[in-house]
Amino acid sequence: MTSRLTPYLGFRDDARQAFELYQRVLGGTLEISTFGQFGAAEGPDAELVMHAQLTTDLGLVLMGADTPSGMTFADGARVAVSIVGDDGDALRGYFAGLADGGAVTMPLERQVWGDEFGMLTDRYGIAWMVNITGG
Repeated sequence: MTSRLTPYLGFRDDARQAFELYQRVLGGTLEISTFGQFGAAEGPDAELVMHAQLTTDLGLVLMGADTPSGMTFADGARVAVSIVGDDGDALRGYFAGLADGGAVTMPLERQVWGDEFGMLTDRYGIAWMVNITGG
């Protein structure tokens, strides 16, 4: 797999409805995982979207998630840039370079879904997510 750059949309609690609309408009295949499916939340937060991915027939990819209680939802961070790939050395380098002068909001570490994942805000205020697959 080559690495790819993808827009990642943040929602307070309506990612499922938004992505169902995007699928109706753009077509394609929609995959949704909830926080509850990964044991990452209980109660009402369990039904929130941990990750949504819409892949259109033209190859466009749009991703997003809800913000569970305990995490800060910021209107200014509703869009982030996601880098996904299996070249761990390159992606770890991207993460370190983008974090230089910025702020790591989630360290690049193994997650419950098996990949390495981390989040940061670069020195210019842009939110980034890095996911290394196939760990």
